Amino acid sequence: MNKLKIWFLKSWSTVLLFSIFIVLLVSPDTKAWLMRQIISTGLLNSKIEKKKTELGIIESLSIRDDNGKLTNTSELKGKVVFINFWASWCPPCRAEFPSIQKFYEKYKENKDLVFLTINLDDNVAVGKEYLNKEQFSVPFLVPDGYVPNVFFNGSLPTTVVLDKSGNIRMHHAGMADYSKNSFYDEINLLLSE
Repeated sequence: MNKLKIWFLKSWSTVLLFSIFIVLLVSPDTKAWLMRQIISTGLLNSKIEKKKTELGIIESLSIRDDNGKLTNTSELKGKVVFINFWASWCPPCRAEFPSIQKFYEKYKENKDLVFLTINLDDNVAVGKEYLNKEQFSVPFLVPDGYVPNVFFNGSLPTTVVLDKSGNIRMHHAGMADYSKNSFYDEINLLLSE
Protein backbone atom coordinates (compact mmCIF):
# COMPACT_ATOMS: atom_id res chain seq x y z
CA MET A 1 0.00 0.00 0.00
CA ASN A 2 2.88 2.31 0.74
CA LYS A 3 4.33 1.82 -2.77
CA LEU A 4 0.96 2.71 -4.33
CA LYS A 5 0.79 5.89 -2.25
CA ILE A 6 4.33 6.88 -3.29
CA TRP A 7 3.54 6.14 -6.96
CA PHE A 8 0.35 8.21 -6.78
CA LEU A 9 2.20 11.17 -5.21
CA LYS A 10 4.79 11.05 -7.99
CA SER A 11 2.26 10.50 -10.78
CA TRP A 12 -0.74 12.59 -9.71
CA SER A 13 -0.61 14.70 -12.88
CA THR A 14 -0.67 11.58 -15.08
CA VAL A 15 -3.64 10.22 -13.14
CA LEU A 16 -5.44 13.56 -13.50
CA LEU A 17 -4.82 13.78 -17.26
CA PHE A 18 -5.85 10.14 -17.74
CA SER A 19 -9.07 10.80 -15.79
CA ILE A 20 -9.86 13.84 -17.94
CA PHE A 21 -9.20 11.79 -21.07
CA ILE A 22 -11.62 9.07 -19.90
CA VAL A 23 -14.34 11.64 -19.18
CA LEU A 24 -13.85 13.20 -22.63
CA LEU A 25 -13.99 9.76 -24.19
CA VAL A 26 -17.32 8.74 -22.67
CA SER A 27 -19.28 11.98 -22.24
CA PRO A 28 -20.68 13.66 -25.38
CA ASP A 29 -21.67 16.72 -23.35
CA THR A 30 -18.12 17.16 -22.05
CA LYS A 31 -16.73 16.78 -25.58
CA ALA A 32 -19.24 19.35 -26.81
CA TRP A 33 -18.25 21.77 -24.04
CA LEU A 34 -14.56 21.46 -24.94
CA MET A 35 -15.32 21.90 -28.65
CA ARG A 36 -17.51 24.92 -27.85
CA GLN A 37 -14.48 26.53 -26.20
CA ILE A 38 -12.46 25.87 -29.34
CA ILE A 39 -15.04 27.29 -31.76
CA SER A 40 -15.56 30.37 -29.61
CA THR A 41 -12.13 31.51 -30.83
CA GLY A 42 -13.56 31.86 -34.36
CA LEU A 43 -10.58 30.09 -35.93
CA LEU A 44 -12.75 27.35 -37.46
CA ASN A 45 -15.42 29.64 -38.89
CA SER A 46 -16.12 29.76 -42.59
CA LYS A 47 -16.80 32.95 -44.48
CA ILE A 48 -19.67 33.67 -46.81
CA GLU A 49 -18.25 34.18 -50.28
CA LYS A 50 -18.62 37.73 -51.54
CA LYS A 51 -18.47 36.55 -55.14
CA LYS A 52 -21.41 34.55 -56.39
CA THR A 53 -20.32 31.13 -57.53
CA GLU A 54 -22.12 29.76 -60.50
CA LEU A 55 -22.57 26.04 -60.07
CA GLY A 56 -25.13 25.68 -62.80
CA ILE A 57 -28.47 24.19 -61.90
CA ILE A 58 -28.24 23.10 -58.28
CA GLU A 59 -30.18 20.02 -57.35
CA SER A 60 -32.94 20.80 -54.92
CA LEU A 61 -33.22 19.44 -51.41
CA SER A 62 -36.55 18.30 -50.05
CA ILE A 63 -37.20 18.22 -46.30
CA ARG A 64 -40.22 17.74 -44.05
CA ASP A 65 -41.23 18.97 -40.62
CA ASP A 66 -42.96 17.21 -37.69
CA ASN A 67 -46.35 17.63 -39.33
CA GLY A 68 -45.21 16.12 -42.63
CA LYS A 69 -45.16 19.49 -44.43
CA LEU A 70 -42.68 19.34 -47.30
CA THR A 71 -40.33 22.17 -48.22
CA ASN A 72 -38.04 22.21 -51.22
CA THR A 73 -35.05 24.54 -51.56
CA SER A 74 -36.17 25.35 -55.11
CA GLU A 75 -39.26 27.04 -53.59
CA LEU A 76 -37.12 29.36 -51.44
CA LYS A 77 -35.72 31.65 -54.16
CA GLY A 78 -35.87 35.24 -53.01
CA LYS A 79 -34.80 34.25 -49.48
CA VAL A 80 -31.45 33.63 -47.82
CA VAL A 81 -31.39 30.01 -46.65
CA PHE A 82 -29.30 28.73 -43.73
CA ILE A 83 -29.03 24.93 -43.88
CA ASN A 84 -27.41 22.92 -41.08
CA PHE A 85 -27.07 19.12 -41.10
CA TRP A 86 -26.67 17.72 -37.59
CA ALA A 87 -27.18 14.67 -35.37
CA SER A 88 -27.70 14.43 -31.61
CA TRP A 89 -24.87 11.91 -31.15
CA CYS A 90 -22.33 14.22 -32.87
CA PRO A 91 -20.15 16.18 -30.35
CA PRO A 92 -19.18 18.91 -32.89
CA CYS A 93 -22.89 19.37 -33.69
CA ARG A 94 -23.64 19.72 -29.98
CA ALA A 95 -20.77 22.18 -29.66
CA GLU A 96 -22.07 24.54 -32.35
CA PHE A 97 -25.80 24.20 -31.64
CA PRO A 98 -25.98 26.93 -28.95
CA SER A 99 -24.58 29.40 -31.50
CA ILE A 100 -27.15 28.28 -34.09
CA GLN A 101 -29.90 28.77 -31.50
CA LYS A 102 -28.65 32.33 -30.79
CA PHE A 103 -28.51 33.04 -34.52
CA TYR A 104 -32.05 31.66 -34.92
CA GLU A 105 -33.39 33.75 -32.03
CA LYS A 106 -31.87 36.90 -33.51
CA TYR A 107 -33.27 36.37 -37.05
CA LYS A 108 -36.35 34.15 -36.67
CA GLU A 109 -38.71 37.08 -37.32
CA ASN A 110 -36.92 38.03 -40.56
CA LYS A 111 -39.14 36.80 -43.39
CA ASP A 112 -36.21 36.87 -45.85
CA LEU A 113 -34.17 34.31 -43.92
CA VAL A 114 -35.12 30.63 -43.72
CA PHE A 115 -33.60 28.18 -41.24
CA LEU A 116 -33.38 24.53 -42.30
CA THR A 117 -31.85 22.62 -39.39
CA ILE A 118 -31.90 19.06 -40.71
CA ASN A 119 -31.55 16.16 -38.30
CA LEU A 120 -29.76 13.04 -39.52
CA ASP A 121 -30.26 10.75 -36.50
CA ASP A 122 -31.30 7.23 -37.46
CA ASN A 123 -34.05 7.51 -34.85
CA VAL A 124 -35.93 10.81 -35.27
CA ALA A 125 -37.22 10.66 -31.68
CA VAL A 126 -33.66 10.85 -30.34
CA GLY A 127 -33.03 14.09 -32.23
CA LYS A 128 -36.30 15.62 -31.00
CA GLU A 129 -35.48 14.54 -27.45
CA TYR A 130 -32.09 16.27 -27.66
CA LEU A 131 -33.64 19.57 -28.81
CA ASN A 132 -36.27 19.40 -26.07
CA LYS A 133 -33.71 18.54 -23.37
CA GLU A 134 -31.50 21.48 -24.37
CA GLN A 135 -34.56 23.75 -24.89
CA PHE A 136 -33.57 24.61 -28.47
CA SER A 137 -36.38 26.05 -30.57
CA VAL A 138 -34.83 25.80 -34.05
CA PRO A 139 -36.97 24.03 -36.65
CA PHE A 140 -36.74 20.23 -36.48
CA LEU A 141 -36.57 18.93 -40.03
CA VAL A 142 -35.58 15.65 -41.67
CA PRO A 143 -34.64 14.89 -45.28
CA ASP A 144 -37.43 13.69 -47.51
CA GLY A 145 -35.47 11.39 -49.76
CA TYR A 146 -32.11 11.85 -51.42
CA VAL A 147 -29.76 14.58 -50.14
CA PRO A 148 -27.62 15.88 -53.04
CA ASN A 149 -23.84 15.85 -52.49
CA VAL A 150 -23.65 19.56 -53.28
CA PHE A 151 -25.38 20.11 -49.92
CA PHE A 152 -24.09 17.23 -47.79
CA ASN A 153 -21.36 14.68 -48.43
CA GLY A 154 -21.30 12.83 -45.11
CA SER A 155 -19.42 15.13 -42.73
CA LEU A 156 -21.26 16.30 -39.62
CA PRO A 157 -21.96 19.06 -38.97
CA THR A 158 -22.25 20.66 -42.39
CA THR A 159 -23.62 24.15 -42.95
CA VAL A 160 -24.66 25.66 -46.27
CA VAL A 161 -25.88 29.20 -46.94
CA LEU A 162 -27.82 29.99 -50.12
CA ASP A 163 -28.29 33.53 -51.39
CA LYS A 164 -31.61 34.86 -52.68
CA SER A 165 -30.87 33.47 -56.15
CA GLY A 166 -30.31 29.96 -54.76
CA ASN A 167 -26.51 30.08 -55.20
CA ILE A 168 -24.34 28.42 -52.58
CA ARG A 169 -22.40 31.21 -50.92
CA MET A 170 -21.03 29.18 -48.03
CA HIS A 171 -20.36 25.45 -47.60
CA HIS A 172 -18.67 24.56 -44.33
CA ALA A 173 -18.02 21.02 -43.11
CA GLY A 174 -17.17 21.00 -39.41
CA MET A 175 -18.14 23.02 -36.39
CA ALA A 176 -18.27 26.81 -36.31
CA ASP A 177 -19.67 29.64 -34.20
CA TYR A 178 -22.70 31.26 -35.85
CA SER A 179 -23.36 33.72 -33.02
CA LYS A 180 -20.57 36.15 -33.90
CA ASN A 181 -21.26 39.70 -35.08
CA SER A 182 -18.95 39.10 -38.05
CA PHE A 183 -21.26 36.29 -39.24
CA TYR A 184 -24.34 38.46 -38.67
CA ASP A 185 -22.72 41.18 -40.80
CA GLU A 186 -22.23 38.69 -43.63
CA ILE A 187 -25.85 37.51 -43.35
CA ASN A 188 -27.05 41.12 -43.37
CA LEU A 189 -25.11 41.74 -46.59
CA LEU A 190 -26.78 38.73 -48.21
CA LEU A 191 -30.18 39.93 -47.01
CA SER A 192 -29.59 43.35 -48.57
CA GLU A 193 -28.60 41.97 -52.02
